[in-house]
Amino acid sequence: MGILAWIILGLIAGFIGSKLVNKTGEGLIMDIVLGVVGAVVGGFIFSLFGAGGVTGLNLYSLVVAVIGAVVVLLAYHAIVRRA
Repeated sequence: MGILAWIILGLIAGFIGSKLVNKTGEGLIMDIVLGVVGAVVGGFIFSLFGAGGVTGLNLYSLVVAVIGAVVVLLAYHAIVRRA
């Protein structure tokens, strides 16, 4: 998957994940970063359960990335609020 596809998938997943976790976005750059990290984390989590991870720019990959982004956002908010 190309870097542009990762950025697009990360932006969408980060935005959706931000809306699910705290009802507001984290900002464009933070949404992209958390979304891309979330896609990697989601792919890792899904591979632990025997499913495929992020396979390209499609609906399945978006679901995997959003689930990973929600996990990353929950951890991010737990760390930021604690500090």
